[in-house]
Amino acid sequence: MTALAAASYKRILGANNRVQVGFIGFGLIGGQHVHDFKNQPDVDLAALCDVYQPRLEQGIAACGQTAKPYTDFRKMLENKDLQAIVICTPDHWHALMTMLACAAGKDVYVEKPVSLFVREGRWMVDAARRYQRVVQAGTQQRSGKHYQQAKRLIEQGYIGPIMSARSGSFRNVMPGFGSPPDSAAPHDFDYNMWLGPAPSRPYNKMRGLYHFRWFWDYSGGQMTNLGAHEMDIVQWVMHRKGPAAVSSSGGRFALPGEGETPDTQDALFEYDGFTAGYSFREASAGRRAGGSGLEFFGTKGSLVINRKGFEVIPDMKINPENAIPVFQGHPAGGPVREVAAPEPWVEARKEAGSSDEQFDLHVRNFLDCIKSRARPLADIEGGHQSTTACHLANISLRVGRKIRWDPEKEEILGDTAASAMLVRPYRKPWDDVLRGLLS
Repeated sequence: MTALAAASYKRILGANNRVQVGFIGFGLIGGQHVHDFKNQPDVDLAALCDVYQPRLEQGIAACGQTAKPYTDFRKMLENKDLQAIVICTPDHWHALMTMLACAAGKDVYVEKPVSLFVREGRWMVDAARRYQRVVQAGTQQRSGKHYQQAKRLIEQGYIGPIMSARSGSFRNVMPGFGSPPDSAAPHDFDYNMWLGPAPSRPYNKMRGLYHFRWFWDYSGGQMTNLGAHEMDIVQWVMHRKGPAAVSSSGGRFALPGEGETPDTQDALFEYDGFTAGYSFREASAGRRAGGSGLEFFGTKGSLVINRKGFEVIPDMKINPENAIPVFQGHPAGGPVREVAAPEPWVEARKEAGSSDEQFDLHVRNFLDCIKSRARPLADIEGGHQSTTACHLANISLRVGRKIRWDPEKEEILGDTAASAMLVRPYRKPWDDVLRGLLS
């Protein structure tokens, strides 16, 4: 199905200029999105799809009883009254649903991480451009006013040239989520449709609904779940398409029971002129050092930012020789220390932020772009690039070595085994659907 021209699309919006939106998935973030779209005055929550009957019923109640229920998203995409689709499924469905929605003439808001593997992200961008669709990634921090202000400060050199950025997420969920045996899927859960393009596996309650996060079949673990937000801000602020090299270490060291993705991981991303680091722990919260937000380090100070706000922490101007330690006495010909009061390079600053506001503004930007046909603030290209950085960290971890990346060509350099992990096969019949979209 070909895309509609922008002029025709605007006519479909109708005289009242309302946008008819359908939602796929009503889990944790799906419920949040229904809430956020409901806050907008020019939206009709017209449809909702879920393969788990209790969630479908919950979602329809949240949307309002006029919303049309679906158990097969393909039927929803056939609904010509819908202009936009919000995809809140597990990661392994994001790309294929986005491409099919674009082909059906729908604009798309897709949650992060936008893809399960690198090549999917490029296919999504190509589909958005081919069908002239607005595709917004769910990297809501870009819509935070204080994130935008912090970006301007860094771009203006307020804390000096940036040479490093660091972030982390730390908690303790010991003893984990258990190790239930395989069993029959619940009668009201369409497990085969839930699996979709992922490999066929026996049903296990740890593989469905929330806990999909711990399996490579459906997710990149916390690196792509949480790291995608932080790396998106790093690359957005620093105007980078991707790293030049990535190295990552970690593993499933502590959490027992079912699960494959790491409970501990440290990744280092190398860019021209600076490095970025992201770490997480699932089994030890510690003092959460580095877990208070993303911190940019410049020559005049640092800027730490999270969804609650940002703070500029100035460095002090000192005589560099005063930074050299003194032990017993001062050796002849050594550094000459000065007695002088240090002063800050820049003024300290603080600005508050609001997580709720970011969600609302992100939805607003998406809706405005549906009407204007402009690119959204978190266009799928940027979502693909930030998710790719996290995929590369996982590839590095799984092959056990640093990988080098060409962000222009989107290729791993000189490593055949690592390059093979940029793409994965789809299960039938979804592999045929994919071939049809790519042809």
